[in-house]
Amino acid sequence: MSDDATGRGLSRNLTSYGDRDFSVYLRRSFAASMGYSRQALDRPIVGIANSASGFNNCHRHFPELIEAVKRGVLMGGGLPVEFPTISLGEVFLNPTSLKFRNLMAMDTEEMIRAQPMDAVVLVGGCDKTVPAQLMGAASADLPAVQLVAGPMMTSRHGTERLGACTDCRRFWAKYRAGEISAGQIAEIEARLATTAGTCAVMGTASTMACIAETLGMALPGTAAIPAVHADRLRAAEASGLAAARMIDNPIRPSQVITERSVENALRVLLALGGSTNAVIHLTAIAGRLGIRIPLARLNQLSDETPVLVNLKPVGQHYMEDFFFAGGVGAVLRELRPLLHLDTLTVTGETLGERLARDPGWVDRSVIASAEAPLEPRGGLVALFGNLAPRGAILKRSAADPRLFEHEGRAVVFSSLDDLARRVDDPELDIGPDDIMVLQNAGPRSESGMPEAGYLPIPRKLAARGVKDMIRISDARMSGTAFGTIVLHVAPEAAIGGPLALVRTGDRIRLSVREKRLDLLVDEAELARRRAEWTSTVIPPERRRGYDRLYAEHVLQADEGCDFGFLLPPA
Repeated sequence: MSDDATGRGLSRNLTSYGDRDFSVYLRRSFAASMGYSRQALDRPIVGIANSASGFNNCHRHFPELIEAVKRGVLMGGGLPVEFPTISLGEVFLNPTSLKFRNLMAMDTEEMIRAQPMDAVVLVGGCDKTVPAQLMGAASADLPAVQLVAGPMMTSRHGTERLGACTDCRRFWAKYRAGEISAGQIAEIEARLATTAGTCAVMGTASTMACIAETLGMALPGTAAIPAVHADRLRAAEASGLAAARMIDNPIRPSQVITERSVENALRVLLALGGSTNAVIHLTAIAGRLGIRIPLARLNQLSDETPVLVNLKPVGQHYMEDFFFAGGVGAVLRELRPLLHLDTLTVTGETLGERLARDPGWVDRSVIASAEAPLEPRGGLVALFGNLAPRGAILKRSAADPRLFEHEGRAVVFSSLDDLARRVDDPELDIGPDDIMVLQNAGPRSESGMPEAGYLPIPRKLAARGVKDMIRISDARMSGTAFGTIVLHVAPEAAIGGPLALVRTGDRIRLSVREKRLDLLVDEAELARRRAEWTSTVIPPERRRGYDRLYAEHVLQADEGCDFGFLLPPA
């Protein structure tokens, strides 16, 4: 770190002119043009990373939220200075938001490093936004507080509650099966998302909010507050105040995000029945500080950690119910014997100290006790075998247990285009006991690892009442989705992983009990196919800009899909 980076307020991270005093003088002069008084310019600075965008519906309440953050910073004696970063609106990005998560992480890190601030409040919420902000903050290692957007409130369709986006998938499946009309699906479309905030279920955004709080990077009790609730504004004010207080008593992300707090976060993820995406994101966040998350360790924790939270897509309730039921604090209390209580939070207290003063309210219809859990083992499980040598992920809490021990015939789709072209063909040779396999949808593929693992049930089977089948891919799945779906197969098909060698008619065996995923083809035949395999991916040297950077440097799913050059030196 340079001498300029160790200054305070406007004297920090000075522009290089070869004359330090001139740099301070010029900076203060230009800052004064924005109407700041000398007294204001003498204060330490809390930066506010604003990820709002017209292409991000989750963040449309940020102007009011950020005003509350500024109020808290001023109460703490700091000068709040807002700055923009890239925004990742989940459904508005092509080919997929994951491709731009690392770009936003770089943007966040470099703006924290380059601009004069003594602490930072990270304001974000939509799925890839919070991981990107935490990755960037971990690398910059400046005192930081994460403030999440908060979930939407639910809406109604007739007598049914609606919440984006588990219900959007449920009704779309009914529409594909011919159970509801085009007019009805249009009515539902208009009612799924009716307030600011992130998806109303335990999808990726809500999961990552809970993980941020568990890690200690977000204030206690703030993960689940609805976006439109007055408590969300009070949380924003408190976050600004906490950031200002860390200027004189710095608590850096490297002190908060540790091997022990990451393990706590994994346990909460498992207890939530949370998003499979969180495995990739938490791996990437931890990786920025040199912390590894072996998938074998995930399985050990999963076997010890029960599912406690009755929220969609695993259960019946919504995030607003989770908030009123006790939120993350209630889950942490149930897991307390399994947690590392000495981990530090951005408030300066330990997790154990936080739980000691926790009010203790819990609604057992939403958050079960550890003695009477919804399920005895965690919501996620990693699978290994000759089809996934480096692992794959199954969200068993959202799957059909009748398919946990199954051998079936593979029906292979070579790409997303192939899937779209053939899945609803009446002549497709497929039955309910077959296993659908999607290739070339991983991080190095043209599609950039989209949330395409939720392969649609072929229309002719859906019309017969088939609700679930085993589906395997190197893609991801939305945290709001459900089904017996194996994801993140590593290594991926696009780089010649075993998934690329599967052919229609092959036999595949899934065993959740043994945590295995195997292609039942002899090694000689696989060797022959491997020798014939050629990549269909456009090589990096024929690309440009960020697309080329991504193609050259993105890591595999078990490494968090980060860029290798953003990890700390070995």
